Amino acid sequence: MNSTVPDTSRGFVFAISAYLIWGLILPTYMKLLADVAPVEIVAQRILWAVPFAAVILVWLGKIRDLGPVFRSPKTLGLAALTASIISVNWGVYVYAVVSDQVLAAALGYYINPLVNVLMGAVFLGERPTRLQGIAIALASLAVAILTMQAGGLPWISLVLAFSFGTYGLLRKVLPIGATEGFFVEVVLLSVPSLAVVAWLAGEGTLRFGSDAGASWLLVGAGPLTAIPLILFAAGAKRLDLSTIGILQYIAPTMLFVTAVFIFDEPFSGWQLVAFALIWTAVAIYIGSMLSAGRARRRMAAEAAPCPS
Repeated sequence: MNSTVPDTSRGFVFAISAYLIWGLILPTYMKLLADVAPVEIVAQRILWAVPFAAVILVWLGKIRDLGPVFRSPKTLGLAALTASIISVNWGVYVYAVVSDQVLAAALGYYINPLVNVLMGAVFLGERPTRLQGIAIALASLAVAILTMQAGGLPWISLVLAFSFGTYGLLRKVLPIGATEGFFVEVVLLSVPSLAVVAWLAGEGTLRFGSDAGASWLLVGAGPLTAIPLILFAAGAKRLDLSTIGILQYIAPTMLFVTAVFIFDEPFSGWQLVAFALIWTAVAIYIGSMLSAGRARRRMAAEAAPCPS
């Protein structure tokens, strides 16, 4: 018992740290690169994540685990697919930050867990509870309101939500640990990233190397990409799924606060209505998770053998 409590406490520290980086530090950092093309930010972010992730794997003693991965065409093919999807997510996220649309990113990550429920129902045959169904309906209504108000779909929010949801779905069947998987993905993405850097250099628009401040910030974007993912993986191992499910709302909440109170993005009445619907959906979703957790614990307690 004594060893479990500290381990759980460390899990909270790891997970909350990851979400705070994603929701507060990362957007603020990316804002400093607003005058760099998003495609270069993503490419440099990937390239500088490779050596950092390699050092982490060596430190964890897991570098030898990668041999079978690189010898398996099926695993590499699936990893290439997940890498492509997460690169889209990263690219849209960076674009949202540098184009002053962080509120749209926050909305996307609020919607993401509900998209996960929807995708689980469609692709895995998982049946949403009545409360989860209500939450999905409220989120859909919020998207419809924003679509009518803006005269078009909130594509940033939807791409972020569905790309991350698809990534999570496929990562479930990728037989690689979190840290190893991240390394393999950025290694695979480093090839097109090098091509992008070469193309920008040929066009004379590459910022890396021509601006010392931007260059150092681009180098730092690599570790800043890897660190929260590794922290999240460490936290997820020490916490139950329902706890992680609740903590994940720290990131979009921090994004919302950052957008409105730090970046001073405009926040209209219609956006307030849409976010109110999303927050209601989130509350219902969390309530359904807590209720399901209590039911599981009650069933486990009833199934436990009585002491003799």
